[in-house]
Amino acid sequence: MSTYPQGYPHSVLAEIERTRAVVATLHAELPRWGLVVWTAGNVSQRVVVGSAPGPDDLLVIKPSGVTYDELTPESMVVCDLDGTLVDGTRAPSSDTAAHAYVYQHLPHIGGVVHTHSTYATAWAARGEPVPCVLTMMADEFGGDVPIGPFALIGDDSIGRGIVETLRDSRSPAVLMRNHGPFTIGKDAKAAVKAAVMVEEVARTVHIARQLGDTVPIAPSDIDSLYARYQHVYGQQQPTNTPESDS
Repeated sequence: MSTYPQGYPHSVLAEIERTRAVVATLHAELPRWGLVVWTAGNVSQRVVVGSAPGPDDLLVIKPSGVTYDELTPESMVVCDLDGTLVDGTRAPSSDTAAHAYVYQHLPHIGGVVHTHSTYATAWAARGEPVPCVLTMMADEFGGDVPIGPFALIGDDSIGRGIVETLRDSRSPAVLMRNHGPFTIGKDAKAAVKAAVMVEEVARTVHIARQLGDTVPIAPSDIDSLYARYQHVYGQQQPTNTPESDS
């Protein structure tokens, strides 16, 4: 039986159900890319309740301690931005408070992902940023992948560390010290992509270091690469131009 508070319009309820399906599907990407083991990791996506992102929004996230092959749209849980369960039959992920804090304080963010992917987590264990020595890093992260502070699990401390580290950063990924990577994006799909990419660059830079010193990229070149990738790369949306009178 639904436990949604009264007053949500049909459009919001429909968006919740759509988001449940999206989040369930995206969770399957984490084991597919080798980013998690057993029940570790989580994906969430914001559900905008009003005309723009705000404090009354909701989030959809996986339930705590449930294996990936058990996840379905119906098993996804819905919470408010205080991390309180709004709808669902299971307890939400233990990282829900961290996700909720990000949505509260970064209204432009629509998706959050956490993994324990091997190489990115190894850098987190060292407390060392991944240096920007690959053009792919400049493209995706706009510089180094930063380290966030150590924080205990269970309250919004991790969320605070994510926001403090990424608020003024171009990187969509942070390596929380002694914990692992958290990624953000305009939606959950973008955050999953960032999780895949941060593991790839962490692995590649680690291997490169085994061969010797890495070569940094000049800051001006990082800026150029980032701008091109963000604004030119890929399929651009066509612009409508007025028809000529001739």
